[in-house]
Amino acid sequence: MSEYIKNNSLVDILLVEDNPTDAELTIMAFEKHKLGNRLFHVKDGVEALDYIFCREQFKDRDFNSPPKVILLDLKLPKVDGLEVLRIIKEDVRTKTIPIVVLTSSAEEKDVIDSYKLGVNSYIVKPVDFQNFSKAVSDIGYYWVFLNKHL
Repeated sequence: MSEYIKNNSLVDILLVEDNPTDAELTIMAFEKHKLGNRLFHVKDGVEALDYIFCREQFKDRDFNSPPKVILLDLKLPKVDGLEVLRIIKEDVRTKTIPIVVLTSSAEEKDVIDSYKLGVNSYIVKPVDFQNFSKAVSDIGYYWVFLNKHL
């Protein structure tokens, strides 16, 4: 498990990303735009589900303090991103957590499947750091500060 903040119960952004470079770039982009102080990073679909449902190493996390947004890669080890999305959106307790797919996949099938499963937004990762950084900061600013949460 990769941890960016120490108190994982006070998370605004849950980053679900297995690629260390993409995770580092995302964290750097949030830090650059002063949005990274309450970000928590997990590396695979099992860790994501354990975090959301307060299981295993996250059993002491407060279930009633979900992240304000989940940034979800689709191509994950153990449990893929579409399955993580399906499980979260099918559970009445977690279905309102906003999920933004942030992935390198521009495949139409992935986009369609994600929206059918209830994703709130689908963003293809820009290739260069400047555009990637801007896209990530825009996502964070919108979902953490502008969007009205339940």
